[in-house]
Amino acid sequence: MKNLKKLSTLRKIKSNNNEAFFLVIRGLEVGIFAGLVSVLYRYLLSFAESGLEHVLEYVANNPLRITLWLILLAVLGVFVYFVNRFEPDASGSGIPQVNAEIKGRLNPSWWRVILAKLIGGTTSVFSGLSLGREGPSVQLGGMAAKGVAKITKADKTTELRMISCGAGAGMAAAFNSPLAGTMFVMEEIHHSFDRNILCMGIVSTVVADYVSKLFFGQNTIFNYTTVTFPLRHYWILILLGILIGLCGVGYTKIMLKSQELYKKLTKIPQYIKLPIVFVISGVVGLVLPQVLCGGHNMVSYLINERPEVGTMFFLLTAKFIFGALCFACGAPGGTLYPLCVLGTYLGAAFGSVIINYTGLPDGLWEEFAVIGMAGFFSATVKSPITGIVLVFELTGNMNNLLPLATVALISYAVSNMLGSEPIYEALLGRLSGKEGLAPFNSKREKVIKSYVIPTGSDLDGKKIKEVEWGRHALIITVERGEESITPNGDVVLQGGDEIVFFVSQRKLDKTCEHLDELFEEQYKPHSITK
Repeated sequence: MKNLKKLSTLRKIKSNNNEAFFLVIRGLEVGIFAGLVSVLYRYLLSFAESGLEHVLEYVANNPLRITLWLILLAVLGVFVYFVNRFEPDASGSGIPQVNAEIKGRLNPSWWRVILAKLIGGTTSVFSGLSLGREGPSVQLGGMAAKGVAKITKADKTTELRMISCGAGAGMAAAFNSPLAGTMFVMEEIHHSFDRNILCMGIVSTVVADYVSKLFFGQNTIFNYTTVTFPLRHYWILILLGILIGLCGVGYTKIMLKSQELYKKLTKIPQYIKLPIVFVISGVVGLVLPQVLCGGHNMVSYLINERPEVGTMFFLLTAKFIFGALCFACGAPGGTLYPLCVLGTYLGAAFGSVIINYTGLPDGLWEEFAVIGMAGFFSATVKSPITGIVLVFELTGNMNNLLPLATVALISYAVSNMLGSEPIYEALLGRLSGKEGLAPFNSKREKVIKSYVIPTGSDLDGKKIKEVEWGRHALIITVERGEESITPNGDVVLQGGDEIVFFVSQRKLDKTCEHLDELFEEQYKPHSITK
């Protein structure tokens, strides 16, 4: 009996080692291809921004050239309209589309999305729209990973894991932030810590970051002289966290409302509305070029020139209004970096005012800027850990970790208290009209999904048979530490247990939605939609 038990243990160790090796190999594949696609997109947008600057210099103060430029922008707007028609799932940021695919709501063609995103995104940025590369890089990374999965004929469970990790790899390549890419997958896409995805995700994000740095170098995006924030003045950070939390709530509501208002203009067809936005972008570029594109020029201007507080607020307001219009029109491009830029300006403006009135060291204003970015990210995306790690990697500065965490967590708490919905979750809900575009109905293959019971959940202490899991979810094992428990109705669940399910592809969307609700902190039983 003892020998049989030892043999079983050895088999389990061998199986785990094989699985770990498999996940590492898949992570390498995902990291390489997601990194290369993201690097290509980054290069294309760099050329587009450079080209835009040359065009604006060329047409300046020449009425004929300005007129021709605005006509060209209208034509480009029509062109992007047809790109969106070619592949609707390539419009907008792309992060909600990745979330939708992981949840079984979408199943787009990976190569069509990549092609449309590269062409549409480059055209939109060349036209000056206030859109960034970071959100689209998440989708491009996910679609590159899906392409690898399709070509290598991976099973559906592996494919979905690869898409998730590809999304994180795309973010890592865009920001040069592998840890933030991994956390983004866990916190924003899956809302849980799946060990298999964590393993594959770490490998893929590190590899993608390496690929990106091969092309763009190893310098951090923000470099500044560190000034330690005095502990006795942390009350200022509390005020900043509250302010940014309130601003984050307002930003989310206004951005979503702008999208609703844009869609209500039903009497004007999209092939007319979109060129109008492109022409408006041309006008903005002639009078205020700083607010064009993702916002990298705005950040450079802030760091190098340190404008007056009034100028900061003016640029902040202009970027916000112009960004809301560009976001609403649905052109391919992201809101993630423009969002970070707004947070940076909020923090810098607040810091400049506070420094003048409190006598804090003058060098702290840059610290306020990066802290503002983390806080605004946390208040709008509602992923505070990702926001903290992201800004830490962007700055390479360990000394600002405590101020970052203070502001990020307070702004997150304020946003939660006011009932603000995470912006990408809200956008995911608006994709409901696209459900079933390419459903999994033809597939009989099951998808493996795992969930961890959080501490304090009402699932803790319940028997398996006392919970309505849904008709299309089958528990295959309960992992408790190093122990694998064969499930039966009388097994009593505990906080920290990892429950592994087989889920039918045909009901993946509804079943995952039901399971997500079950594994929230408070369990409220209700029947799943059949």
